[in-house]
Amino acid sequence: MNTIEPLLRELAPQVLGVLVRRFGQFDACEDAVQEALLDAAVQWPEQGLPDSPRAWLITVAGRRMTDLVRSEHARRRREETAAARAPADESVLPAPGDERASDQDDTLTLLFLCCHPALSRASQLALTLRAVGGLTTAQIASAFLVPEATMAQRISRAKQRVRATGVPFRLPPEPERADRLRVVLHVLYLIFNEGYTATSGPELHRTELTREAIRLARALRRLLPADGEVAGLLALMLLTDARRPARTGPGGRLIPLAEQDRALWDRRAIAEGVALVTEALSTSPVGPYQLQAAIAAVHDEAAKAEDTDWRQIVALYGVLTGLDDNPVVRLNHAVAVAMVRGPRAGLDLLDALAGDARISGHHRLASVRAHLLEMAGDVDAAVAGYREAARLTTSLPEQRYLEGRAARLS
Repeated sequence: MNTIEPLLRELAPQVLGVLVRRFGQFDACEDAVQEALLDAAVQWPEQGLPDSPRAWLITVAGRRMTDLVRSEHARRRREETAAARAPADESVLPAPGDERASDQDDTLTLLFLCCHPALSRASQLALTLRAVGGLTTAQIASAFLVPEATMAQRISRAKQRVRATGVPFRLPPEPERADRLRVVLHVLYLIFNEGYTATSGPELHRTELTREAIRLARALRRLLPADGEVAGLLALMLLTDARRPARTGPGGRLIPLAEQDRALWDRRAIAEGVALVTEALSTSPVGPYQLQAAIAAVHDEAAKAEDTDWRQIVALYGVLTGLDDNPVVRLNHAVAVAMVRGPRAGLDLLDALAGDARISGHHRLASVRAHLLEMAGDVDAAVAGYREAARLTTSLPEQRYLEGRAARLS
């Protein structure tokens, strides 16, 4: 199973896209594809890979859909509906090995569908991981620390919502496509972030999510090679994930960026990320993901923490704030300013964030303030800040780290 799992992950969204385009029933098609994937996982290790794995999956899943139509006594009506939507040559299932009717890659269309604005953010995340990422309901539930039954209901409601919208299975028209692409990129960004720094639970990383986010970003890059923000997002993921081996120590202890052993960083991922963002910035309109990737590249290219070009990072955050003025960007900007102009300058910028409801009660604001207070020599206030941040976070590694900082200063 392990040897074919990457292939099944890659093919799953392509097969689902073909079926949804042909039958128009997202929820039923997704179930049929999952059954076909299970058959492949059982049969292929024993019988060997078919000549065309993609066509094999399309055929098996398509037969399941045909059986479903028959069992519901609505075959003729469903076939007429599908025929009205699709070209005539798509009305016949291909034989195994014959991809004449299935050579179109619908992964991008499927991503747009899973990130439909009618769905909640939680539903977009879950449906993308299930339908496009190929993760099981149990894996998704584990990643987000909810019961499997709860996640199954969430995914089921999302599929029902997609069906209720009646949205046709095709790429949205411009300019809606550009707006929807931003949603797709944001969903992949959120998946990556949850994997890189889990919002709750005993582990800092959930590598199944970071790996999946990077894989999907690579797929999106292949589909949209000229889009600078797609390249920027992939670069940001690679440059950030390159540090993961050095982020934790014995027992899962969190190690901050300034204290990490940079010899452990993944230099191949850093080189790829730097090349991606360099090309994107030189050939495409500048966007937020490109700028975040450029900031990550400055960090990654510094041989030692003290070699970091903080002035360049401040300048990049200045541009980023003009494009994407959100509290997290301003928080990181304050840290960079503190490294250049001193901690009091950074604290002044944090004061402006105190009234922003989006971050005022977040542990990151409290932890950054505590760090800058420590830099400024205000030990008592720093200890109180670290303790407040530890109380606010639901991540056990972050909680232990913050409590440790407070204990060290006490």
